[in-house]
Amino acid sequence: MERFDTVKRNLEQRGFAVRTFATAGEAAAYLDGAIDGKTVGVGGSVTVEQLGLYELLEKHNTVIWHWRREDKAGARREAMDTDVYLSSANGLAESGEIINIDGIGNRVGATLFGHEKVYFVIGRNKLAPTYDEALWRARNVASPKNARKLGKKTPCAVKGDRCYDCKSPERICRGLVTLWGPMMGMEMEVVLIDEDLGL
Repeated sequence: MERFDTVKRNLEQRGFAVRTFATAGEAAAYLDGAIDGKTVGVGGSVTVEQLGLYELLEKHNTVIWHWRREDKAGARREAMDTDVYLSSANGLAESGEIINIDGIGNRVGATLFGHEKVYFVIGRNKLAPTYDEALWRARNVASPKNARKLGKKTPCAVKGDRCYDCKSPERICRGLVTLWGPMMGMEMEVVLIDEDLGL
């Protein structure tokens, strides 16, 4: 996990707590032990899904995730008011910036305010050398994959190759958030996993 040394150091200098794991299973076990007796909100995250965190955490926490509820709008609102929030990232720069793009805003909004702690669960494939490259990845890799996964009729979903900065009513990349450090009054921990996870 030497590849994480630089980003770990830079994230810590910015005020983030950082844990690194060789496998998704180890990271999931850590989070299952660290989060207990809490209300937990989850953003739309393939990484969280791949780790099986909902099934682990629901045994001893109250977990609110719109991917597991019929009332998706209600679940998104409830998840904004939980003790803990879980998200991933669309891009992570080795210099320590965390980048997320959102369509509805619940995921990026929840990472900015209202929780005791936010965990960012991030696979090695999200890592880029610089901020500009991490932003490029978020826009041109993660967003087209997400649009395609959601069945959107946007140029990026159809062609799957890059962002077209489209004006489509189905566009899912409507807001961009860069975290330069943890928000004031809220703990933030980055869980880095040496596996390719998420989109």
